[in-house]
Amino acid sequence: MIASDTLDQITGRFEYLEARLNAGPSADEIAKLSREYAELKPVADTVAGYRALVAEIADAEAMRADPEMRALAEEELPALRERLEEAEQAVRLALLPKDAADARPAILEIRPGTGGEEAALFAADLLRMYQRYADARGWRFDIVEEQATELGGIRELIARIEGENVFARLKFESGVHRVQRVPETESGGRIHTSAATVAVLPEAEAVDVAIDPGDIRIDTMRASGAGGQHVNTTDSAVRITHLPTGIVVTSSQKSQHRNREIAMEVLRARLFDLERSRAQSERSADRRAQVGTGDRSERIRTYNFPQGRLTDHRIGLTLYSLGEVMNGDLDGVIDALTAEAQAALLAEAGA
Repeated sequence: MIASDTLDQITGRFEYLEARLNAGPSADEIAKLSREYAELKPVADTVAGYRALVAEIADAEAMRADPEMRALAEEELPALRERLEEAEQAVRLALLPKDAADARPAILEIRPGTGGEEAALFAADLLRMYQRYADARGWRFDIVEEQATELGGIRELIARIEGENVFARLKFESGVHRVQRVPETESGGRIHTSAATVAVLPEAEAVDVAIDPGDIRIDTMRASGAGGQHVNTTDSAVRITHLPTGIVVTSSQKSQHRNREIAMEVLRARLFDLERSRAQSERSADRRAQVGTGDRSERIRTYNFPQGRLTDHRIGLTLYSLGEVMNGDLDGVIDALTAEAQAALLAEAGA
């Protein structure tokens, strides 16, 4: 059973927020109250459902004392108790500590690894996969920086993705993605192995990361590339260097003013991610954190095209639906990773 006082605290807090919002809070308060209300509502609803089921079981137990109702109660109780186990698990999951960044937009970065032009082409395939996934979920997908190769591959891609629970759904995509397939440029039909690196960072707000103007150098330049339809030709590209960390961010959209804003957004996200990683390392010094380590150098997944197979090495998941995954059907993989992370948190909490 779940401690009643814990459930009371959740219900009480939710009722307080509801009352405050109905009382007409000030403009300064309403945004904060609404945000907390929206975050707490699914938890409160889950608790309410659980408590309603507990009450229903108590009523059925009481009915057993009535000879005329006993048979009906005995018939209903097994199904009610089975539902209670599911409801208890739902409450435990709802009570797990939330990653404060889950609801934020995300910065997606894709770069080719080992494998030359084939790695760059695979990086472009990953870009299309994430774009299709974002489209299917109704997210906004904006490319911030793209450096293309002559054959249509990608040397570097930075995008901003905005929508419901973007970071929560994509945060386990960070790492090395390996591909095994016959390259289009391979005349002998031999299977090659190459890789691309993906990083998913939660977007940071100005209040999350304070950047001293003296710590950055801003350069304006003409973007350059190797050719092809995606090459940037604007004279307004902006490069920002964060001197204390050496992080360099470039944005090459048409507006120089907008480029500064975009580059600062990406820089804040990278600095925020550094701080989150540092804090996570301190909390997780003697254990792995959730699914995988989050290390950008960790090989997380293999895409085997000849066999139509995708394998996620962190949880031992193998799917023979590679075509669907590359077309943006990532939910099966992401749901499995999320469930594994939740199971790890439940085990840690002793639930």
